[in-house]
Amino acid sequence: MSARRLVATGLAAAIAAAALNAGLAAVARAAGVDLEVTGGEVVPVSGIAFVTAAFSLVGVVLAAALRRWSDRPVQWWWRTTIALTAASLVPPFLAATDTATALTLALLHLVAAALVVPVVARTLRPTA
Repeated sequence: MSARRLVATGLAAAIAAAALNAGLAAVARAAGVDLEVTGGEVVPVSGIAFVTAAFSLVGVVLAAALRRWSDRPVQWWWRTTIALTAASLVPPFLAATDTATALTLALLHLVAAALVVPVVARTLRPTA
């Protein structure tokens, strides 16, 4: 699998995850979730899209490094992304000012991971 295909696929997954999360955040906001975090700051939908894309792209860089330097990149990709996704579920509950915001932000982390992680894993698999 070429590095170019990995990057292209990862970039497409990052854009899709960012768009999906922005849409879900907009729906949550319309349903009354304020998305307010500690300090009184309201997380904008565009901010959710940006952060989703940025961290997804960090994941693509990680996948490229695993592809380059690991003899088992798919296994390490799954192990690493599961651990990082689990860790990413903690900050929403520390930073959100209410339960609805915390649950929404945690859900957005899971949605992004559910979209990006398997797509990149398939791209990391060796071709016969």
